[in-house]
Amino acid sequence: MMARIAHPNNLKKAFQRVKRNKGAAGIDRMTVEDLFTYLQGHGRQLRQCLSRGLWKPTPVRRVLIPKPDGGERKLGIPTALDRMVQQAIQQVLQAEWEPRFSAYSYGFRPYRSAHQAISQAQLYMKDGYNWVVDIDLSKFFDRVNHDRLMAKLAEHIEDKDVLRLIRRFLKSGVMENGLVKPQAEGVPQGGPLSPVLSNIVLDELDRTLENRGLRFVRYADDCRVFVKSKKAGERVMASLVKLIEGKMKLKVNHTKSAVDRAWKRPFLGYSFTRDGRKTLATKSGKRFKDKIRQLTRKGGRSLEQRLEGLNRYLQGWKNYFREVETRTEFEHFDCWIRRRLRSLLWYQWKRSPKRYKELRKQGISDKLTRQTVASGKGHWRVSRSPALHMALPNSWFDKLGLIRLLAA
Repeated sequence: MMARIAHPNNLKKAFQRVKRNKGAAGIDRMTVEDLFTYLQGHGRQLRQCLSRGLWKPTPVRRVLIPKPDGGERKLGIPTALDRMVQQAIQQVLQAEWEPRFSAYSYGFRPYRSAHQAISQAQLYMKDGYNWVVDIDLSKFFDRVNHDRLMAKLAEHIEDKDVLRLIRRFLKSGVMENGLVKPQAEGVPQGGPLSPVLSNIVLDELDRTLENRGLRFVRYADDCRVFVKSKKAGERVMASLVKLIEGKMKLKVNHTKSAVDRAWKRPFLGYSFTRDGRKTLATKSGKRFKDKIRQLTRKGGRSLEQRLEGLNRYLQGWKNYFREVETRTEFEHFDCWIRRRLRSLLWYQWKRSPKRYKELRKQGISDKLTRQTVASGKGHWRVSRSPALHMALPNSWFDKLGLIRLLAA
């Protein structure tokens, strides 16, 4: 297997993937751009080092990023060289394990998506499985047991050099505040190797659920089991907690885990209605509005710059939530965004002469313009006024290229 990992074609593919993904530098400060120059002079040496089982990973750089629901997520950023080596390993491991993985596992896998996971959950509900066992794994990536993971890998990998290299990555440590801390457990998030390793760890859970004939869906460490009654759900929850915390040596977050009606438990940003239609989760709507507020705050940026940022976010958000079947929120968001922009423009025009000039330029009558300018109302209240709606109608924003969540 090491021969496949160190093969020039596999390493070339790994480099191209790392280059495409870009990413921050590790503790050696080598950028992805620097990596190409380095490989021109040391590519053969890298291949030989891997082939002989001599590659020694560098500690990852600790980065903390805020979670949407509060708290911080710990990332471990490998060096550009280690990212490339991890990617080379990942490509071989993915090809080996992909046929073995469960059909109901959707995260970090080629040709699978969160949308497919959500649709599978919806199918269970339409078949009458309206109770869900929602299992929240506490700090999963930080708590993966190294020995159990290596034992799982050894079941299908005979190449000792590959096993040693993967263990070295697991044990490479984390640099925080200039000090390297050893890693006794966990798979650092931030490198290309951690997603496939996480699926290998959780494949044991998938197989247990399949063997018991349970209907489930898993996306990364987010697992849901669908049953027909609360009593059945409680039995399943008790047995799975025993498996996860006992045999698998992971930790269930009992506060966030629950047996509940499926339409009461959001999944991957979506929720469901009682009749099984996909809808927008409440938290997803709140995060959306928080982001729009951030993008439309008062400040010195031009309208064109703001629209560029808005469109970039709106397009990605619209693509992810395209399968929402209740669209009233989208209509509300479209109106609310345009009101935010009207309010912002009224604020930016500031003085009465400027406001008078801009409204008249848009064809508003002298009388209505003077009334609006002299109203003394705050810019948010004025954003609802007839004058601003006539001066800056939705069609005006359409001509500027502002994306609509609902087609006009």
